[in-house]
Amino acid sequence: MESMGTGHGKHGGSDGTRDREVGPLPAPGERPAVYADRLGERYVATKSDEYRRARGLYLTPLAVADFMGRRIKVSGRRLHILDPAAGAGILCCAAVEALVVRHSAPERIELVAHEVDTGITGPLRAVLDYLAEWCETNHGVRVEVRIEAVDFVVAHGEALRPTANLLPDGSTDRNFDVVIANPPYFKIGKTDPRAVAASAVVHGQPNIYALFMAVGAVLLRPGGDFIFITPRSFASGPYFRQFRTTFLEMIRPAEIHLFGSRRDTFNRDAVLQETVIFTGVRRDHRRGEDSGAVLTISSSRGVHDLGDSHQRVVPMEAALDPEAPHKVLRLPLSDEDDRTVALIHSWPNTLHRLGLDISTGPVVPFRATRFIDSEGSVPGTHVPLLWMSNVRAMQVTWPRNRGKPEYVKRSGARPLLVPNRNYVLLRRFSAKEEARRLSAAPYFAADFAVLELGLENHLNYIHRPGGSLSEDEARGLAALYNSRLLDRYFRCINGNTQVSATELRAIPLPDHAAIIGLGRQVERLADPMEGLEELVAKLADAPMRRNIAGG
Repeated sequence: MESMGTGHGKHGGSDGTRDREVGPLPAPGERPAVYADRLGERYVATKSDEYRRARGLYLTPLAVADFMGRRIKVSGRRLHILDPAAGAGILCCAAVEALVVRHSAPERIELVAHEVDTGITGPLRAVLDYLAEWCETNHGVRVEVRIEAVDFVVAHGEALRPTANLLPDGSTDRNFDVVIANPPYFKIGKTDPRAVAASAVVHGQPNIYALFMAVGAVLLRPGGDFIFITPRSFASGPYFRQFRTTFLEMIRPAEIHLFGSRRDTFNRDAVLQETVIFTGVRRDHRRGEDSGAVLTISSSRGVHDLGDSHQRVVPMEAALDPEAPHKVLRLPLSDEDDRTVALIHSWPNTLHRLGLDISTGPVVPFRATRFIDSEGSVPGTHVPLLWMSNVRAMQVTWPRNRGKPEYVKRSGARPLLVPNRNYVLLRRFSAKEEARRLSAAPYFAADFAVLELGLENHLNYIHRPGGSLSEDEARGLAALYNSRLLDRYFRCINGNTQVSATELRAIPLPDHAAIIGLGRQVERLADPMEGLEELVAKLADAPMRRNIAGG
């Protein structure tokens, strides 16, 4: 840990530059956040893509940092701010700058900045030195800063344990007014020291950013501001269910900004994540605290149009059902989204109620190399192996001869094969910037003269345990999953590129007779994707029918 007071830029040389590790001096009158951005870009340029991915080193764009700084609502003569993943200091500088230009600016700000990358702590120290000097000289606000060169999650994860007191204990490092961050994001193993330290919110193979969110939340005082930019994936899905249960007990969502483009938010870093800026308030668990609560949802395509964001306010229950077991955070962006969610939730069935289930393809290629081949004799010694590339909307094509092994040996591979029955096959991942999140196709057993077949692990398949779907059921379900209607619904509840079996099990479905009728009508189409939307729209009421058919 390094303690710092109100620095005065003492690292400069006579030629106007600092030592090579730190970088150039700030320009006259330069904003601290702009200076941090310059030094950060200079540092990142020296690092390989592998280095940055391994450490989640993606600097906050200046426009995003300013947007986040303006989300701070707390006020007071003295404010205590935490940035648990400071990097070059762009975000914490923007936060402090937003506070000191207020009409009722604080008199004193205490800033704690965590950063474990020793290569960037030199530039960070120079930036925060300059920030303190700039605030006092230009705005008369005293800023005291402290850099902690220790892992944030390891240092504070203990506070998440069930035996720990989740309310602030009076110490300054459990009583922050603001926690603001652009945390790293990459998966870690369950035995990683960070996962062990934050085991109260860990499920499966956790992503480090969720641990930063949970630990940051526990260090806030009641009423304090929580402002993070992260992937949207925490809002839904089984991997983050345990995290959401703990996190949403501590933080009440207040504002969420979505970016429509996976690329544009961090375009200089080629980050492919659906990103959100999440703003929340630390709960104090008073009775009636959530009565009448609302959530502001805003959106832009990327950074360039942040100033023209579309904004809407929805009742909290429209976004977060307190009775729902999975605590999914729905983010409807329009009135049409609201109507779509209401319509889908009016449907009476789920896969389980229809006597169906969904599973993941059992063939994991790197574990089954001795069984899979690039050519073989079907149905003699081999059976087909279907990959995501074999499945397109309403169509299964095999073989495709695209260089992947598309055959599985029958001998010895029986545990990896599924019976040759009618299924609905769904791709588990959507491609980069793909127009639809859901892509499904009916698979008909009659098309393949085999007893079993292989399904690769990136496919999900809907099946009837102990039996088989009818062809009409398979067509009807596949048509629903390929429709704009279900795609719109799925986007409201899921910000992930992954389509999990757990989420598909929970999606409501229409009457069984309506599904079969849809399948029969789709069979009569020359091209199943032509006219499909009109057929699906007939399952909706008249107002929805007009909206869906119009796209």
